[in-house]
Amino acid sequence: MEFAVTIGLMAILAATAAPKLSQMGENTRIAKSRTELDKLARQAANFYQETAIKEGRGRFPGQDKYNLPVGGHSNNQDVLDDIIDVYDNDGNLVNPADFTYFGSVNGYDWVSVFGVSNYDYPKPAGANLAPDDKDEVGPCNVCPPGETAGKLEWETLFPTGPVGSPFQDGHFVYQVVAGRGHGSKAESPILYIADIENPSQIHVILQP
Repeated sequence: MEFAVTIGLMAILAATAAPKLSQMGENTRIAKSRTELDKLARQAANFYQETAIKEGRGRFPGQDKYNLPVGGHSNNQDVLDDIIDVYDNDGNLVNPADFTYFGSVNGYDWVSVFGVSNYDYPKPAGANLAPDDKDEVGPCNVCPPGETAGKLEWETLFPTGPVGSPFQDGHFVYQVVAGRGHGSKAESPILYIADIENPSQIHVILQP
């Protein structure tokens, strides 16, 4: 009887501890993903500063010029609709994010950071992302077959290899909303990077 009671208590402890352990693992992966996103953002910021010095106007990887976009959206609100949940003053969700997981149709507006078929962190099966050539506004005359300027520029920033998501169905994607204007009235482009495991929770936004 004592043995049976002990087994019963162990079963109860296992049943109550499993969800907590699962959540701890999930939180750890989210934290790791955000760390990797911060690395991408820091390198993109350095790239922006270097191109500002060399080219007279800063741009992000994948942009031919500061006033050209990367990805399928042309304005900030469209990108924010993809990744930001909107709540009312009472805390009620009134407009949920559109791009919430890797298979969402809204993923087609997003471009893979290191390419959908990169060896270390390829996109998961069923992910609905832009083809690798969608970040090219015009023809890329210096790119190897099947590669784009954006992918090559990100790879240059990470010479030891790409960084990736710790999630099984994760993969880093980005968009750039073009800058505009000129002279003292110029507005810088805005970079959005997200993990397709859960873009609405795991993303970073950078505007110099």
